[in-house]
Amino acid sequence: MRGPLVILYEDEDILAINKPPGILVHRSKVSSRSEEAMLQIVRDYLGQRVFAVHRLDRATSGVLLFAKSSTTASLLGKQFQDKTVGKIYEGVVRGWPKAQLIDYPLVRLDNAQSQDARTTIEILGQTILPIASDRYPESRYAWIRLLPETGRRHQLRRHMKHTHHPLIGDSCYGHGVHNRLFREHFDSHRLLLHNSELAFDLPNGQRILLKAAHEEGFEKILRLFENCRSPS
Repeated sequence: MRGPLVILYEDEDILAINKPPGILVHRSKVSSRSEEAMLQIVRDYLGQRVFAVHRLDRATSGVLLFAKSSTTASLLGKQFQDKTVGKIYEGVVRGWPKAQLIDYPLVRLDNAQSQDARTTIEILGQTILPIASDRYPESRYAWIRLLPETGRRHQLRRHMKHTHHPLIGDSCYGHGVHNRLFREHFDSHRLLLHNSELAFDLPNGQRILLKAAHEEGFEKILRLFENCRSPS
């Protein structure tokens, strides 16, 4: 992993970190046994067994929560199941989407079963870059906030594809032309999706809000929304 763990919060029950992009939460059947994963990194840091309470995709950065016991993991996991956890993500997408609620079912990737899925989009900024893409002489992008009401696999990435405003840097659901534009012009090689806030109840009942700063590469991209032309 590049650099030390960025710890957002720790007590006797939990540890929350700011996960960097490009690292698995835990190894899977298709990953290499030698590939590092946050579960092992946090375990080695604490010197004890830990439990990942939720998941972030390998390419996604931001707040990631671990429990120090199975009992705490169950308590926190139930909050995710009951949809009482507040989750806020930020992303950069192609085009200018409208603020909206996306209520669009998603098919499970493992058994093709349809599941309800809802995501609210809020617009944080828009910009026009004087760079040609496809048949257009300029390129439009938006910085958005995403609030998922449900937690389906790849939900935010798939919902943005559904609206025809895919996330930049998404190799599965994105648009290759715009991904290449960001790589070549801005040296951005990551998925521009970040879990910026997580609100939940501690085992003692106290409500807590954790915020994760953008990593340097994401922050560099957000400066485009300050320095480029805004829509009229």
